[in-house]
Amino acid sequence: MKEKEIAHTNLGIAPNHKVILSIDGGGMRGIYTLQLLKKLEELAGAPCYQWCDLVAGTSTGAIIASLILSKKTAAEIEQLYINLISKVFTKRNLFSDRFLYPPKFDKINYRKYLKEIIGDITLEQSCQEVGMDCFLTSKDMTAGEETFFTCFQDKNGNYNGTYKEVLLRAVMEATMSAPTYFSPLERFIDGGTTTYNNPTLAAVMEALQYSGKNVYQADQLTVFSFGTGTILQFVEPDDIQNPKGLDVVFWLNYVMEETGKDASEMQIDLLRSNLVKGLDLRRYQISLDQEALQKIPNKNVSDIHNINADWLHDITNKELSKIDMADVTKLPLMKIIGEAVTEYICPPSEINLPIEQRKANWFRSDFIDPITKRGSLVTAHGAIKTIKANLSNPNWLEEQGSS
Repeated sequence: MKEKEIAHTNLGIAPNHKVILSIDGGGMRGIYTLQLLKKLEELAGAPCYQWCDLVAGTSTGAIIASLILSKKTAAEIEQLYINLISKVFTKRNLFSDRFLYPPKFDKINYRKYLKEIIGDITLEQSCQEVGMDCFLTSKDMTAGEETFFTCFQDKNGNYNGTYKEVLLRAVMEATMSAPTYFSPLERFIDGGTTTYNNPTLAAVMEALQYSGKNVYQADQLTVFSFGTGTILQFVEPDDIQNPKGLDVVFWLNYVMEETGKDASEMQIDLLRSNLVKGLDLRRYQISLDQEALQKIPNKNVSDIHNINADWLHDITNKELSKIDMADVTKLPLMKIIGEAVTEYICPPSEINLPIEQRKANWFRSDFIDPITKRGSLVTAHGAIKTIKANLSNPNWLEEQGSS
């Protein structure tokens, strides 16, 4: 308990609060999130598993969450994660392709590696050993619904959960089986294919109203929610009408990325709206676009292959929009972006200042712009004047294609 008390003090968490740690999906972009988690643990003075009460995750976030359940520090997880990612994104054969010959990757090495590092421990055994609750997501296509793999301790010390006896590594495979990238795990596909790529809201609801009811209370709850970097797809009107390449490829890529992003933003807006009274939400996300990158410290990226820039601030929106979750060549770039965001949240220039004199966030409050009410590094784009003018013009409307 001493570690928990110290962490609460160091991070400005009320002494009587329980803590939820939630991590989004995002493929290899999870390396970005791990840079923030390393700093969070450094400031807390202890690894997350020693002071968080509930860990939640989807897809790559569920992999990280599961490793936290396995009593791994963020630094240890980073090393395991790099090895894991290199094994996950292994092509099945020379001809495998997401669209022409799916799935693109196999899971043979991934399954073998998980057995080595996780073994055959169940959700309940994991939660008992570490003293945490868990919430992991996957999509059940046979039942047509999202499945929440949960294990919560009640007031009597008993652990409850419909699937508490299942293998942790089975859930880790189910949650990351993204369509076209990987084959399903029987009936299960990636939890991020639905509205739960960001599991924060669902985890809060589960804690307050279902598995954790009477143990968790909204006004005694701090939630750390970490994104993995959100891709902004800038598509000009002409390209929307006539996409480059195959229409099915264009729309599948667009929908898979955008549905999760929009759902995530809506759910975070809801939690920020004070509908859940007294909740201490601390959300950390960045949109991968030039405007957001200009705000964080400039870093040298000249050694990174496939990036046509020497410095972080010089990377174009076109290049940033192509950071695919399975593109392991961008792993070094996402790590550098994570390091830069960490310095933005916790500036080295303030490290020796008393807490009350620091102006930056330091993981002590929601990472939000006080004016826009959006994430401090989440860019809002729009063309309000143009949209108003066009959609108010009958002639413009008649000129648009209708096929």
